[in-house]
Formats: sequence, C-alpha cells, structure tokens
Amino acid sequence: MSITFVKKLPSATEVKNDFPMTEELAAIKRERDAEIRKIFTGEDNRFIFIIGPCSADNETAVLDYLTRLAGVQEKIRDKILIIPRIYTGKPRTNGTGYKGILHQPDPLMDANMVEGLYALRKMHIHAIRETGMTAADEMLYTENWKYVDDILSYVAIGARSVEDQQHRFISSGMDVPVGMKNPTSGDFTVMMNSCVAGQNSQTFCYAGHQCTSSGNDLTHCILRGGLNKHGNSIPNYHYDDLMRLVESYQSFPNLKNPACIVDANHNNSGKKWDQQPRIVEEVLLSRQHSKDIHDMVKGVMVESYIEDGNQPVDGGCYGKSITDPCLGWDKTEKMLLEMADKII
Repeated sequence: MSITFVKKLPSATEVKNDFPMTEELAAIKRERDAEIRKIFTGEDNRFIFIIGPCSADNETAVLDYLTRLAGVQEKIRDKILIIPRIYTGKPRTNGTGYKGILHQPDPLMDANMVEGLYALRKMHIHAIRETGMTAADEMLYTENWKYVDDILSYVAIGARSVEDQQHRFISSGMDVPVGMKNPTSGDFTVMMNSCVAGQNSQTFCYAGHQCTSSGNDLTHCILRGGLNKHGNSIPNYHYDDLMRLVESYQSFPNLKNPACIVDANHNNSGKKWDQQPRIVEEVLLSRQHSKDIHDMVKGVMVESYIEDGNQPVDGGCYGKSITDPCLGWDKTEKMLLEMADKII
C-alpha cells in the first residue's frame, strides 16, 4: 500500500502568470461581485439563478451555452441575475467515473491534472471575456482555491464536503458568497454549523502555512434534498422545509445575512432533470406566500446544458452532459423567461 507521486503540479503563481486576469476582466469581476453581494445582503431584490452544466467538460460547448445564457440575461436583468455554473471538478460518490476537467481535460484520455489546472483557468477567463459573466464553481479540493481565487464569484461546498473542517476554514477566508449544502443525510444542523464556521475567523494550516481568516459574512445554506435510510430521495424545497430553515436561522442569531439557495436537482428532483422548472416555480410561490421565505431564499441552482439528459463519456453528442442529466437549452430559456414574470 502506497501513494505514488506522479507529477508535480505548477504553482498558482505559475498558472496565473500564464493565464492572467487583465485589469479589464478584473473590473468586470469587481462589478459582478458587488452586485451579487447586494442581493445576499438584501439591498438588491433580484433573484439569482446559478445555472449551467453539471460538469464543464468541453470548453467549446460550455462557451456556446454561456453565450446563449448571456443573451437571455439581457432580457431579464431587472428581475434575475444569472451566475453561470462552470464546474471543473465532479465529486464521485464511489470514486469512479469522470471527475471533471481538472482531472481529465480530455474526457477520453487519462488523467492529467497539470493540463487540467491550465484548462479550467483558461475556460473561466474565456467565459468572462466573451460573456461578461463571472461564474460559480464547486470547491471539490481546498488546494485548488489559490488557482481560482481571482476569477470566481460564487463557490459551492458539496454535500460530501460540508462537514470537512478544511472546507469550512478555507470558506471563512473567501471574499465571495459560499453556499454550504446540506449533507446527503439531509441534516440541517450540519449545514448550519458549517455556516457558523464559515462566517467566523479561523486559524488553520493551508499551503504550508499557518493561516488566519477574517470570516465570510456571505456564507449561507444550499438545500439540495437528502436520502433516507433506504437510499430514497427526500426533497427539502417545499414550503414547510423552507419555514424550518427560517426557524433554524432564528436559532443561530449570530449568523449574518441569513440566506438560502435551493438546488432544484439532485435529491430535490430525485435526479429527474425535467422536474427542475416545476421545483423552481414552487419555490417562487413559497416566496410569495411568506415574507420570511422571500427574504431568505435568494435564488436557485439548476443543472442545464444545450441538450436534454445525459450520455456516456464517449457518447459524442455535442452539448450533452457526460455526468448528471441536465435540462436542455430550449426548456432552459423558456423557464428563465417565464420565471422572470413570476418574480415579485
């Protein structure tokens, strides 16, 4: 039993020097970050859609999708702020399967994380340059944050990472919103304690240093459903679930900017990707019925790509997910336009 050191990864400084953020792109990010912050603090009443492919597996297709998304954003910007998903690492429940562009820049080739680091940064930067939209990504590995800390406007902590101390502590040092998903068990307490850890100053080891963080006041909850003891999906996006989260926030009075994003896929939909528009609509109805829910629920998360559903890694269909099934473009555009009319 052993660990084999295959390749030494380039430093974050090296990767950033090869693919730098220009001042023009950095200015776009600063403006976007300020807009997003105001939504989470309640200064801006717009609704957030964190939307895009389950995994960003192909730069050409991802940029094609994002260009379409940017066109819709112009039509609904008074009601909705879109944060595109560019997820470059894919958590795998049992460790097998495609793990994202970080691992495999070419899904049909062997893992190459050196090329993957360059590929993911290049894709994020190209997306900002071509669409003017900064993106969300999932922090699968805490070591990766230093490679993307200047390009992301939103970070999600997954259901299997949310109890990990290192993920919590790194989140406390970020300057963008960090969403803590409920664990696969559905336990709200785990998620709430993660928010407490993220919002407070922490001391920890990272990148070979003793570090101290300032605390991130935009750390918040993501409801993504859970599993019962038989492995069946249990949704937590219904009105009663949202009211329970309102009450949970009230029991943690020191948490700032109480906020929630509802994940319309995963165990909330039972991975039935075509149910996502219905779930989003129900969330909006709950916001209309309760001011507490309205003020707390800042947005939704949707898995969407060019083509409906998913395919094997070697399927060959352009713009179709090779991980979890996604809502296709025609249904996505229809959903965004219709939901904009329902937001009050």
